Amino acid sequence: MASFIIKPAHLRCVARTGRLLSEHRTRKALCSDRSYATEGDNRVPKIYTKTGDKGFSSTFTGERRPKEDHIFEALGNTDELSSAIGLAREFCLDKGHTFTYQLDKIQCILQDVGSNIATPRSSARESHIKRTKFTAQPITDLEAWIDNFTQELPPLTTFILPSGGKSSAALHLARTVCRRAERSVAPIVRSGEADPDVAKFLNRYAAMKEGNEEKIYKRPE
Repeated sequence: MASFIIKPAHLRCVARTGRLLSEHRTRKALCSDRSYATEGDNRVPKIYTKTGDKGFSSTFTGERRPKEDHIFEALGNTDELSSAIGLAREFCLDKGHTFTYQLDKIQCILQDVGSNIATPRSSARESHIKRTKFTAQPITDLEAWIDNFTQELPPLTTFILPSGGKSSAALHLARTVCRRAERSVAPIVRSGEADPDVAKFLNRYAAMKEGNEEKIYKRPE
């Protein structure tokens, strides 16, 4: 797993994130333009469907599985990861950090991650696979950003405890949720039910500091 600390100026970063992109684009442009809705269907969906009342839910392929199935466990974890990043983003906005665009981008990519997980290959038609394919490009973008920031970092010589301010601590929390998401996705990828690049994307992380002192690990005496 790739671990690193980002320190642009007074920032020390840890979050799963993506490449530096223009701050002038809109949030709408960040997300994939793929659509999973039926063409021409402009009806507003209901918030509740009652279809899961008996403990089963549907994948994108239409297959009904128990809600405790490993597919839905992984979907829940990636959804939780996006929520954790969203909370961290709000703290980052409060501090005036300039990398919230990248957090937006990651949340959009996680939607594509979820779409791929929700399309198990064992029940997918070619049309399903084409619409939810996850490519290596987001991984390339992540690694390029990591490499750029790593060049600015001093050597890491000790363990750092989750701390450093609200945005930093929130991103540390997102990092740990990402680890859980990765663990739940790994067996799905190994079984051939999801694209391998989904697991690779989740296997990248970093951390962030908003300028406050970080707590350093000390062995209890």
